[in-house]
Amino acid sequence: MSNLPTADLLSATLAQTDFLPRLPQQRRLYEAAKTAILSQQLSAGCKLPSTRNLAKDLGIARNTIIAAFEQLAAEGFVVTSTGSGTYVSATLPTAPRPKGKPKETPSSPPHAPFAGPAPLSKRGAQLTDFAAGERYEIQPFAPGDCDFSTFPYKIWQRLQNRVWRDSWSELLDYGKAGGYLPLRRAIAEYLRVSRSVKVSIDQVMITAGTQQSLDLCAQLLADVGDTAWVENPCYWGTRRVFESCDLHLHPIAVDAEGIAPTESDLASKPRLIYVTPSHQYPTGVVMSLARRRMLLELAEQERAWILEDDYDSEFRYTGRPLAALQGLDTRGRVVYMGTFSKVLYPGIKVGYLVVPPALVEPFKSALYDLHRPGQLMIQAALADFIALGHFTTHIRKIRQAYGAKRELLRKTLVAQLGNNISISGEESGLHLVIELPDHVDDVALAALAAESGIAVKPLSNYYLQQPARRGLLVGYAYVNIDKISYYGKLLAHVIQAGAGTCSR
Repeated sequence: MSNLPTADLLSATLAQTDFLPRLPQQRRLYEAAKTAILSQQLSAGCKLPSTRNLAKDLGIARNTIIAAFEQLAAEGFVVTSTGSGTYVSATLPTAPRPKGKPKETPSSPPHAPFAGPAPLSKRGAQLTDFAAGERYEIQPFAPGDCDFSTFPYKIWQRLQNRVWRDSWSELLDYGKAGGYLPLRRAIAEYLRVSRSVKVSIDQVMITAGTQQSLDLCAQLLADVGDTAWVENPCYWGTRRVFESCDLHLHPIAVDAEGIAPTESDLASKPRLIYVTPSHQYPTGVVMSLARRRMLLELAEQERAWILEDDYDSEFRYTGRPLAALQGLDTRGRVVYMGTFSKVLYPGIKVGYLVVPPALVEPFKSALYDLHRPGQLMIQAALADFIALGHFTTHIRKIRQAYGAKRELLRKTLVAQLGNNISISGEESGLHLVIELPDHVDDVALAALAAESGIAVKPLSNYYLQQPARRGLLVGYAYVNIDKISYYGKLLAHVIQAGAGTCSR
């Protein structure tokens, strides 16, 4: 504890040139006094000088002293007694102690701050063990990224300006009815025509994207410890959401027809079944009609919910986009979800759910109570973007561009690596998969590619259990077509040079 008079203590602090030099004097004095109190240089019960005397000693206007004292009093650092003066409050914690634990004296040394990463809960450690976010930066061949540089931002800016100019106060509020009605109507019409989804406007809920859609489904349709079937390999974001909800993940192998449950898998009694039937992520497999019908029957038999993630169905380069699994559902067991992040730009953070009629009111209520959705201005601009035909024009444009990039990348890789390599998933989506021999360590090979500035992803990282296949996910959407051949040749060189050294 300091033996210096209060005025000298505060003066010494204020004289330090590096002590909050850009703040007003009133705030600097407040911070100096607060620091002295918290460090017990000014102990509890200590009487402070009068504002008149302190102003004289410090050479500061009295009004500045008064304002600083009033702020300290408002926050409980000091108390003022009329006719007596201003005193330092007792700020040391007085929380109850466990029985038998000795009382710590004010002189007890404080606990040292964490030297390393802060300790997390078991769930927190599990969720952060696979830091997918930082490995999905925009750079050549990163899978899952769209080329948002082609987004018609001038049209979008004009539509947003019109919304702000003509808007009414309701658009500044939370979205209380599942989202902006004209946007829900536009989505329903689009899904009926392009995806054969059976949907009414009431069934459409606007969310902040696929992650929030999955979280809402997990919260409302499953309890802690319930089993969720997931494809193996599986989209990393789904794993993170389900694990955060304390669900038990049961991986189901994927074959050439999609998710392939066995008799032993049925014993796990799934509550949720997550699938990407139109373009399995990450392998690119399309679920067969027979497998779709089997899955619907199984969901009805087990009273399970199928979560259909239709994340990139717009990007099919051979023939028309496939019909959604939801369109075959006659028992109301499928929750369908999509996103605008893949077709417009990632940061728009607008997705949608189509829930069975029996779930409309519960989901609408939970969406509002749990997430307080908003961004109605963006939703209104997006509704106009769709209604005026800009959305379909944009999709047609980028589908053509992505198709050209895909074909050029495929030809480049085949020319460099020969026909003995296997490429899958190239008929649709935003990435393809280069199959690798089982002895090749695809994680090490992806790290080698990263040293050359190429962000391919190892297929084995997407498995929940022992990987059944090895390969590299190669995204082509974001790469400029003029650079496809260059980066394709560079990747082929990395594969040729590293396949021998990156053995397991």
